[in-house]
Amino acid sequence: MTIHLDSELEDIQLQEALPFDYEAVAVQVVEQILDQEGCPYEATVDILLTTEEAIREINRDQRDIDKATDVLSFPMVSYEAPSDFSILEDADGCFDPDTGELLLGDIILSVPRILEQAAGYQHSRKREYAFLIAHSMLHLLGYDHMEPQEAKEMERRQEQALQTLHITREEET
Repeated sequence: MTIHLDSELEDIQLQEALPFDYEAVAVQVVEQILDQEGCPYEATVDILLTTEEAIREINRDQRDIDKATDVLSFPMVSYEAPSDFSILEDADGCFDPDTGELLLGDIILSVPRILEQAAGYQHSRKREYAFLIAHSMLHLLGYDHMEPQEAKEMERRQEQALQTLHITREEET
């Protein structure tokens, strides 16, 4: 599995905002979701840590929604059913020609929103960061939350992944 983690923030800003090994946590969450969902392939995902202004601009340009958000997900694959990897056998452009890895897509995280939401939900920044990555990974695998039953299923899967990793709400904030 490959994660390309990039940031538009200065290293010192990022270390102050996310005072934990954010790269290791990203790898753990991505791997856990892929294992949990039974992904039979090595995969790659791009994660960008950005500002409120930048995520607003991306949201406006890509989705015609002119407001900031906490996370954006841009999947490379259109699944007929969530985590139905059987469709990939005949799909073109889903695999990196050099590595053979499944190209899952992009996750864009607003660091200011991570801080704001962690404080608002009274849990750790690590928990909020991991939660948003788990949530976004499920979107990259075809899950959605437009209907109440879909939302409930996504929440269950997110919580299952974080519990397995022992990233709980009870962690120190």
